[in-house]
Amino acid sequence: MESLHAACVALGEAGVLILGPSGAGKSTLALQLADSAGGALVADDRVRIAVREGRLVARPHPGEAGRVEIRGQGLLTADDLGLATRPEAVLALAIDLVAAAPRMPDPPEDALILGISLPRLVLEPGARRAGLAPLLVRAALRRREA
Repeated sequence: MESLHAACVALGEAGVLILGPSGAGKSTLALQLADSAGGALVADDRVRIAVREGRLVARPHPGEAGRVEIRGQGLLTADDLGLATRPEAVLALAIDLVAAAPRMPDPPEDALILGISLPRLVLEPGARRAGLAPLLVRAALRRREA
């Protein structure tokens, strides 16, 4: 089992792991996705990852389940925010929140977590500020399913 400084949501049956440095917007994106159709919060801040039957499964750290840290607001519960939660999710996509990316990048290499490859989406701040991140995440999940 590995513990990551990350956030995780479920969109339908697909688990989405959100990675990035402190202050990059992991919690913000997790809240946007959890608040969308079919969305649910799995974990914020610390995500425990394990391999089960060859697949990566994400769960919250036991002391932080159902809670989200929002800068300037402190710790809130998913109930406070009206969000659904899930106790775990099978990961289908990793998102890297980066400070900058080329205008026309090559497709990113998969993320390698606990020896298992996971499709990866790289999001730069401009796409996030423009509100495109949830659309791009759903597009990446659709491409994965095709």
